Amino acid sequence: MPYAIDLFSGAGGMSEGLIQAGFHILFSSDINEDVERTYTNRHEQLGLIQGINTYYHRGDIRELTGQFITDCIENLQMFENENLPRDIDAIFGGPPCQGFSRAGRRNATDPRNLLFREYLRVISEVNPKYVVMENVVGFLDTKFFGFIGVTGHVYADGMTAPQILRQEFERIGYQTLEPRILDAADYGVPQRRNRIIFIAYRNGVEAPQYPQPLIVNEEDKVTITEAISDLIRNNRIRNRIFHGKMSQFQRDSINGRTPNINGQTVHSNGVIHNNEYSMHTGLIEERFSLFKEGEDGNRLRIRVATQGVNLRNKTCLVRHCSEKLRITEDEVIRLYRGRNLDNVLLDLLLTKKSIRTRLDRNRPSATVMTIADDYISPFEDRTFTVRELARLQSFDDSFVFLGKRTTGGIRRRVEVPQYSQVGNAVPPLLAKAIALEIICVL
Repeated sequence: MPYAIDLFSGAGGMSEGLIQAGFHILFSSDINEDVERTYTNRHEQLGLIQGINTYYHRGDIRELTGQFITDCIENLQMFENENLPRDIDAIFGGPPCQGFSRAGRRNATDPRNLLFREYLRVISEVNPKYVVMENVVGFLDTKFFGFIGVTGHVYADGMTAPQILRQEFERIGYQTLEPRILDAADYGVPQRRNRIIFIAYRNGVEAPQYPQPLIVNEEDKVTITEAISDLIRNNRIRNRIFHGKMSQFQRDSINGRTPNINGQTVHSNGVIHNNEYSMHTGLIEERFSLFKEGEDGNRLRIRVATQGVNLRNKTCLVRHCSEKLRITEDEVIRLYRGRNLDNVLLDLLLTKKSIRTRLDRNRPSATVMTIADDYISPFEDRTFTVRELARLQSFDDSFVFLGKRTTGGIRRRVEVPQYSQVGNAVPPLLAKAIALEIICVL
């Protein structure tokens, strides 16, 4: 059986894919208590028990050593009467990406940017056969200044992260494949999610390959409808769209893709975990209803400004505008039917969050984020549930996310609620595709 280590494990998206591919995870680690609860609960569900056949460590990777990892593995009960593996077959990990992200503010001095050096340090101490590193595409063009490598080498200012990474691997005895951007939608995930993947292999072992896309044609990509139409809350809408006929993706989500320690997949048994809906006011729901599928806040604003909008059935919005403008409700309806509306009228009517988007049911989802209200369901005037986003990430329905559902403000610096656990995860089906290539050369 091939053995793996999962670092920066998060809630366990990478681990799900590794297990589906056939790896046994001997050691895993992350720093956050919230993700630890979700991760260890799932592994217990799969028969991976702390100290028996796996070891989870919550802690800072800067304090993690190869010797500590080796000691934890050697002390597992599963090896009492069996020989220890001479080598760890693979280490997988995705160092935190906030400092590299193109989606938000980039910060070259963010200390999290340097955690991939700690990842390299642990790799050099454990010396596995293969290494996989996952990160956001912004990692490709992040430049470092005054970077000192694991072996003490000082790199020239302005070198990019991939340039440094490849040289670092060479210095610790590894060759690397050319980094590649993989889109999760090409591997059966109902989501457009581009991630940069680095694969390294120890000198003397066979070179692996990147996985070839499993779905080449755009029309064959798994859509939002195929992923979550059975979870629509409104019975009338669900009956019209879902028709009671499961897609293959929905059946797999319910039946389970991830095997337990005995090789049996974990069925959800009809229980839909983490599917609580956000309670929107009537005003918010009506604002959501103004979005067309595939339209974001900026395009909605332009459309309403230039074409006007019919508010005849938007009672909460009409009342709101009537009170603020101090005109009758009929006057509000006539006013907003006009064209060339000014910013005052638009600000009063519309959501101020321009990034908010109503997703298109006939396409894969946009990249799942950690903020609950970035996206509007194409089927109903509401945001997505944790379970719906977990489906769009390709998690099984039996996978339960623990902790707070969401959080905000300064608490986001220390808390990782369910929405963040889902949004930060590696899609299991993408992880599986990569892991199968490592299994192939093993």
